[in-house]
Amino acid sequence: MPHRFDFPVPLLALESAAWGEIQAGRLTVETAQAVQDGVSAFAAEHGHDRHGVEMGLKRAVRHAEAA
Repeated sequence: MPHRFDFPVPLLALESAAWGEIQAGRLTVETAQAVQDGVSAFAAEHGHDRHGVEMGLKRAVRHAEAA
């Protein structure tokens, strides 16, 4: 079972914005970088693997109805 993270609202909002941009075909470098910076900071602060945090964040935003 994947690890469940307690993501802060601002990080969820960043990923939601990025997902919306991806779906619209207009993801910006700035949005993508902001998400990556947030993921890296969250992972470092909580002692988690960055990749696992990124996958968990995507799952939380993109598949919220399944959670």
